[in-house]
Amino acid sequence: MTSDFEASRRPGGGSSSPCMADEVDPQYFDPMAVDPEQARDVARWRQSERKALRDARKTLTSHQRQTVATALMAALGNVLDRRAFEGSVRTVAFYWPIKDEPDLRPLMSDLIADGTRVALPVVETRAAPLVFRVWTPETRMERGHWNIPVPPEDAPAVHPDIVLAPLVGWDGEGFRLGYGGGYFDRTLADLSPRPFSIGIGLASARLSTIFPQPHDIPMDVILTEQGAVFEAKR
Repeated sequence: MTSDFEASRRPGGGSSSPCMADEVDPQYFDPMAVDPEQARDVARWRQSERKALRDARKTLTSHQRQTVATALMAALGNVLDRRAFEGSVRTVAFYWPIKDEPDLRPLMSDLIADGTRVALPVVETRAAPLVFRVWTPETRMERGHWNIPVPPEDAPAVHPDIVLAPLVGWDGEGFRLGYGGGYFDRTLADLSPRPFSIGIGLASARLSTIFPQPHDIPMDVILTEQGAVFEAKR
C-alpha cells in the first residue's frame, strides 16, 4: 500500500470473520470489489495492519486482559439493556475467544441465567454465511473449522437478534477489520431481518480507515473497554 494509494482512497463500506482465513489464504480479496488491483492493494494493507494489531494485542498482560474483558462486559451489558426487544426470547450471538480476544464467556452465562438465549457462530460451509447454534454452559463443544470450539451439530440453529463480531481493528465510521475471511459480512448481508451488530475490540486498535470495499458492512455499534466508541444513527 503506497502513500499515493492512501491519499487517493475514499472510505465507503466493513470487514471480516471469526476465523483465521487470512492464514489459510493470505492473498484473500473480494472479487466483487470495483477494481481488482485496488482490492489486492487493500488486502495486502489489511494483512499488514492485522498482523501489527494482533502483535500489539499479544503484549497485554493477564491482568490487563482481565481488566479489558471486565470493562467490555460491563459496557456490553449496558448496550444490551438499552436495546428494545419484541419477542418471547432474545437471542444474542457471542463468539468463542481465540487469539487473545477479550473473553466474554462469564457474561454469556449471566445472560442465560436471566433468560436470554445465547448462540455461537459455526462455519458449516466455507465462504458461505455463518450458522448460529444455541450454546449453554453445559454444551459439549466440538472442534470446528480452524479448530475453533463450536456447539455440536445437534444443537438448535437460531436466527440471532444481536450479533457480536470480534474485531482486530476498527475505524470511526463503524467498519471493522477482522481476520480476513469475510464471514461476518456475508452473514449480515444474508440474514433477514438483519441482526443488530456490535463489534468488540480494543480502544487502541482504532485505525483512521480500513479502506472499506463494496462487500464491507459497518457495525451498528463499536464497543471497546472505553464503552461505545461508535453508534450508528438508525
